[in-house]
Order: sequence, then C-alpha cells, then structure tokens
Amino acid sequence: MQRVGVFVCWCGSNIAATVDVEKVAQTLKQEPGVVFSTHYQYMCSQAGQEMIADTIREYGLTGVVICSCSPRMHEATFRKTCQRAGLNPYMVEIANIREQCSWIHKDREAATEKAVILGRAAIAKVHLNAPLTAGTSSVKKRALVIGGGIAGIQTALDIADAGFPVDIVEKKPTIGGKMTQIDKTFPTLDCAACILTPKMVDAAQNENIRIFAYSEVQAVKGFVGNFRVTIKKKARFVDETKCTGCGLCTEKCPQKKVPNEFNLGLDNRRAIYIPFAQAVPKVATIDADYCSMLKTGKCGVCSKVCTAGAIDYKQQDTFLEEEYGAIVVATGFNPIKLDKFDEFAYSQSKDVVTSLEFERLMNAAGPTGGTLLRPSDGTHPKTIVFVQCVGSRCDDSKGKPYCSKICCMYTAKHAMLCREKYPDTDVYVFYIDVRTPGKNFDEFYRRAVEEYGVHYIKGMVGKVVPENGKLKVQASDLLGGRQLHIDADMVVLAAAIEPDESARPLATMLTASMDTNDFFTEAHPKLRPVESPTAGIFLSGACQGPKDIPETVAQASAAAAKVIGLLCKDQLVCNPCVAQPDELMCNGCSSCEKVCPYGAITYINKEFRGPNRTTLLRRVAQVNGAVCQGCGACTVACPSGAMDLKGFSNKQIMAEVDAICR
Repeated sequence: MQRVGVFVCWCGSNIAATVDVEKVAQTLKQEPGVVFSTHYQYMCSQAGQEMIADTIREYGLTGVVICSCSPRMHEATFRKTCQRAGLNPYMVEIANIREQCSWIHKDREAATEKAVILGRAAIAKVHLNAPLTAGTSSVKKRALVIGGGIAGIQTALDIADAGFPVDIVEKKPTIGGKMTQIDKTFPTLDCAACILTPKMVDAAQNENIRIFAYSEVQAVKGFVGNFRVTIKKKARFVDETKCTGCGLCTEKCPQKKVPNEFNLGLDNRRAIYIPFAQAVPKVATIDADYCSMLKTGKCGVCSKVCTAGAIDYKQQDTFLEEEYGAIVVATGFNPIKLDKFDEFAYSQSKDVVTSLEFERLMNAAGPTGGTLLRPSDGTHPKTIVFVQCVGSRCDDSKGKPYCSKICCMYTAKHAMLCREKYPDTDVYVFYIDVRTPGKNFDEFYRRAVEEYGVHYIKGMVGKVVPENGKLKVQASDLLGGRQLHIDADMVVLAAAIEPDESARPLATMLTASMDTNDFFTEAHPKLRPVESPTAGIFLSGACQGPKDIPETVAQASAAAAKVIGLLCKDQLVCNPCVAQPDELMCNGCSSCEKVCPYGAITYINKEFRGPNRTTLLRRVAQVNGAVCQGCGACTVACPSGAMDLKGFSNKQIMAEVDAICR
C-alpha cells in the first residue's frame, strides 16, 4: 500500500470561492493509503512547494496527489518539487478541481462533492503508479520555418544569428508574404518595402539560411529534436542556379493576358514572370497553366532570348528529405472571400474593392503606378466609402465571429493617405467600433479625424447599388439617428482575415492543435503563447491569430528564442509514459503501427515456447521508447488489448472510474 499525501489548493478565490477546500481535505484523508491531507492558499508558491517537500520527507510519502488547477499549468512544477524531496516525479497526480470543477459550478455543495470525487480518482490512480525513469534523445541542430512572410523571415534571421542553420519553405515563388503587397505601415506610415526588402536580402545572404521558395512541406515524421520532413520543390521550368533575374524573358513572352495574382487580378502579367522587382530569390517562374510551350509544344520564345540558358521545359517536381530539431509554423493569413456579401456589390462593380486591392491601387509599384484610379473607367474618385468589419464579428455561417484586429488601423491609414494625396476627395468610414489597442494607435486614428478631416460615422452600410456610373450607398448613422444615402465613386471593404488554406492540412501533418477558426492553438495563452501543445512545434505570426506587423515581429523573435533554447541542448529528456506491448497477447495485426503518428512501432519475429516444448515463431509489436510520445492512439486501436501505456495503463484508468462511481 502506498503512503499518499493529499494537498488541496485554494488558488486564491478561484477554487476556494466555490469549493469547500477544508472539507475536501478532511474527506480525502479518510481514503485508504492517505497518511496526510491538508489545504493551502497557493500550493504553487514557494511556501506551498516547501510544505509539500517537507511533508514528503517527514511522512515518507510514496505518492502525492495535488488538487489544484489543470496539469497543463503546474504539473511540471509539482513534479520537480517532489523530485527534489526524493520522490519519483511520476508518483505525482493532479486532480483538476479548478477548470473541471470550481470554474463550471455555481453551487458550492455540488462543486465540493465533485472535487472530492476527482481527488478520490487521483488517489486510486496513484496507488497503481510505478516509478518511471525518463530516457534521453539527441537533438538535430537545424530548424525549419514554414512560411516566408515577415514572421518567417524574422524567426529565421534570429535563429541564424544565434549560429544555427535554418531552412525557410515558402509556397510562393518569392519570400515576403503579404507585407510585399502593402504600401505603407501604420502608425508611422513607413514604406513597407523599405522595411521588408533589407530583411529579405539578409535572409538570402545569411550563410545559415537556406530558402526553398516555390516549395511545400509534403510530409512530417518523427518527434521533437528529430523531425524528418519531406519538402516538395515545385518545377519552375527555370534553373535557379542559372537564372540571373534579368527579366528579358518576361518582356518577350507573347502570352500577356495572365491575371496577376500579386496585384490581386487588377492587371495582367506574362506566362513567365518575376512577381515583383525586389523578389527573393529573383528567379523567373513559368506558369504551366498558361505557357504555350508546355501546353502545346509551340513557342519557346523565353528559351531563345535567355542568354544564361536557364529555361528548362522538362523540369520536374523534386522531393527532398531533411532532418530538423524544431519546426516553426508561420503560414500567415488571407482575406476571406466575399461571395456571401452581395449586398456590397463586390461581384457587380469593379469599383467595389477589398482593402488589400486598395493597397495595390495606392502602391507606387502597383497596377496604376500609385495613382488612385477607379478600376472601371480609370478616372479619379471624388467620394470614397470605407466599410468596416466586413465578415468580422458576424454570424459564423456568413463570416467570422472574431475581430480581425488590424482593419480599424489600416482603414485609418488608407483614409489619411487618400486625403493627403487627394485633398479634394471626400472620405467616409462606417464602423461598429474603432479599436486602437496598440502603441500610438489611438493618436493615429485621431489624426485621421482631426487633422485629415475623415468622416467617421458609427453605423453599418446596408446596401451598395451600382447605378449610372455611381455606387449608391445606403447606410445608417446611429449617433445621428438617420439614414444616409451617399453617391460614391469607390467602396472599400475591410474584409476579415482568416488562416491560410494550408494551415489545416499542415496541422494534421504536425499533429498540432487548431481552434474552431483554423488558427493554431498555443500551449498556454499566457505562459506559452508561441509554443504548440505538440513538443518541438512553435508558432509565429498570424497563423496563431490576427495580429499587426509589430506584434508579428515580436512573436517571431519570441518563437526564435524558444527554438534556440531547444537547439542549444545536446540531449532532450524523453517522456517515460510510453506504450508497451504485452507480447503474449499481441497477435501481430499491425493496427497499432498504422495509427502511430510518430513511427515508433515496428514488428519483429520472436521465438516463444509452445506446447510440448516446441518453439513457435510469432510476429509481435516492438515500441521505440525514444520515438514514442505517449499519445495513446495505439492502445485504443489494439483489438487484442495487448498495447498499454506506462503511467496510464488500463488498470489505472479503470481504478479511477471505479473510484468515481463509488
């Protein structure tokens, strides 16, 4: 029989306000094997930890149950405390009486009863716990950054500056991401290209950074410190080692009517193209969907004019397999599609544009050379209406329930730039709320109103109707209590942002967690905001949630710091709670091997003594403890019940169930 100590935490008023902690401690003291039970205001405090350690020594405890908050919060803290006192850290159990009890109950009596039940279950499990010893595994000292926007670039630069090699995988032909399409940045109105381009060049010239542009992550295997990643390099039909980026091929290509995705379809490009002048790598790419040579075998103009001999029409996709110690996800965001917002006439009029399309129209490197012109007829707009929260903070079936965070500020920026460059333009902004939480953001918004004379109207636009070359805007002014009718030349929609479409399949490959909006979930929103719950996977930028450029860069550097901390280690302590097969029960069906996401299970032929002393050769499962991450998928899939999990065996789980039902 174990000698168990029970420690009930008040967690200030988080637990004690709903749960009678004294009664819980007294009740659990009556459980078999419990030799000590107490309660304290903050068990995770220094004084609380010292009390636990002293009690372990004084009472010779062989098991400890902490009734407190989620094990995700402080399990590691309490395990270290018990280990310092001479107790095996895996003889510690956490009963979550905060998130699973006090926070979801209003009735004190019901909450107290449930807290007792949870504590009783933890005690039942700790009686069956056995001391476990953690092994070690090596660390591959190279990092992978998936996504080459400003978040990915900053993360890669910080890791590389610490002396570790890092690879950037970017699915577009060039790194840079959305920031390459932006004209100026708020709240300083700095030129976006002037900030971003030097970083792109630094990444390209850094000896510790390799850039895999026009590439995608195809498969991920392994575990923290030892990931094996398959990278697909898509065929450019241009030899990157030979192309000089002179642009002659892009000038001579006869296929001129390919929609330019960099300018969001507002103009056309050639079938062979370099996305923009500062592209990194500055290498041409042939669009196979439009190239006559690739489709019909007729043309070949680009090959004839290329003096470097870089054109290769027979180039194929290639696959590389690389090893990494850590992976950073920086897949970014996209504006949502506006198919469900026909009331704004986005599909009916070229003069109704999204904010990102408006960025390109205002950009000196954009389709109009920086001159703001109506897409429909090329004239200068005299009245512009900006509509906020298009798809943000709305019904799930139509848009996104969350605030996209950046829209208020970039709309203020657009309005200011319009009024500064074209003082004769009337600018209206319809909003629900103006949100300016960042440094100097509120001052920036006030400048738009007070200095530049932008008309901010609290209310929503109900309908936009194209009529006689104008856009008839019907809207409400909630503060004035009236309906407005404005004849606008352009309407700009601040579309909600969402994670890039590659996020969901990538999360599946990484076994990383996502929320209901397809943003990657952090390990803890306050204490571990740049780490994924999956060890070795880190989060950078808008893949984790909407954020502006300063916040993105800050998070990118934070993710890099976590990666550096991991890569600095020569050995990692493995999780000892790994799967173990019962070879006598295993029938060699391979079910567990198929579901294992880490490739930790293999099969061997093993000799067994049969009837009449005969030797039988049977196929049985074998688990690599250094690779297994203790996810438990194999224990569920095993039809014969041969697979078990150390620390979470079937006996331990059933003991908890019995204690709950008692």
